[in-house]
Amino acid sequence: MVTYFKQAYIEISTFIAKALEKLNLEEVEKFVKSLEDAYKTNKKILVVGVGRSGLVGRAFAMRLRHLGARSYVIGETITPSVEEGDLVVAISGSGATQIIVAVAEAAKKMKAKVVAVTSYYDSPLARLADLVVYVPGRTKLASMDDYFARQILGIHEPLSPLGTLFEDTAMVFLDAVIAELMKRLGKNESEMAKRHANIEIP
Repeated sequence: MVTYFKQAYIEISTFIAKALEKLNLEEVEKFVKSLEDAYKTNKKILVVGVGRSGLVGRAFAMRLRHLGARSYVIGETITPSVEEGDLVVAISGSGATQIIVAVAEAAKKMKAKVVAVTSYYDSPLARLADLVVYVPGRTKLASMDDYFARQILGIHEPLSPLGTLFEDTAMVFLDAVIAELMKRLGKNESEMAKRHANIEIP
């Protein structure tokens, strides 16, 4: 009964806590400043990610909207076109997700600024980006050779499979960015609550 739950909980939360030491605060400052500038100049902030990274991106775009930013999620039917000076936040642990790289390429052609949130500086997405923000995480499956080696040595697979560590860390990272932005813009929770959805789908 929930044999691995506590172990997994500790593994994930410990990784997120230790990830703070690996973040480059200069990158974080540049990222926050980019968001602040986009807000103050009324530029659009467009967020993109696929799979679970996409869900993290949606949560981030939602909080930006609560702050009063013109935030959108790329791929949604109501998302407007990307224009010069807009800010595109691309989230991909591997930095090699084809759809995300293609979006970044298209955004660059439109003269938008691209921020890559990724675990790999040397990735197609990072090479395209104007700013790379490193967020650590285990983003790749072990190879088959690694798998058999683990079995022989009695080493078990981690309890945070696939991109879980990147996605969870990125979620906390982006929520912390929102907190910083909230203070810089002089926003408070009651003001944000006014922009929260007041019609919910049951």
